[in-house]
Amino acid sequence: MNGWLSRWLGRRPALTPEQRRRLDAWRALPDPADAPLTEARWVVIDVESSGLDPRRDSLIAVGAVAVVARRIVLGPSYYRVLRQDTPSATENILVHGIATAEQLGGVDPREALIGLLEFTGKAPCIGYNAPFDAAMLERAARAWLGSPLRLTWIDLAWLAPAVARRTAGARQPLDVWLEAFGITSTVRHHALADALATAQLLLVLERKAAEQGIRTVPELRKAAAAERWLSRGHR
Repeated sequence: MNGWLSRWLGRRPALTPEQRRRLDAWRALPDPADAPLTEARWVVIDVESSGLDPRRDSLIAVGAVAVVARRIVLGPSYYRVLRQDTPSATENILVHGIATAEQLGGVDPREALIGLLEFTGKAPCIGYNAPFDAAMLERAARAWLGSPLRLTWIDLAWLAPAVARRTAGARQPLDVWLEAFGITSTVRHHALADALATAQLLLVLERKAAEQGIRTVPELRKAAAAERWLSRGHR
């Protein structure tokens, strides 16, 4: 381990025995069996951070919504603001609206991350520009839980043009796809509200995929991966 990383991680408090038990219980969960899209459970995740560099910036908040058998589960959802040692800059707060006091009084990051894992289980995760969300969560997990998560993701930023190119063209910002399909986000740059809007987009894209004969989770993942590969000039 690099010296600076060892020093940085060394400042983090160890997990309590109960937190360790809960984390081990999550790790012991079986991976979900491949399921048709009509039966699949997804967890849509969105994060807010102190900036756009996952190597340096801090995870501030995480929101998650479950989608089961093509229905958004509106009851149980997940939203936590992680306690910060130092609040993010004023210009950053203007983006996500999480004020200094809320950041300083947030949830213990260990509890927030373990709670997210318990909510997610081993379901495949959905995100828009998912590599950023994944990188922020992985970095936080290494810092606070001491090990990586290695969640499984599908990126709607690639799935959208794969199954609905005629609607909005190639890869676009999330707002473009939301507007194209008439989806309204109550509050942009709020992790839970953005997760809910992204869940609605997932439902639309699942229907588009089914019309093209894509009917299982692996097939949906393959369609998104193929679009990403083609975007690199392999068309």
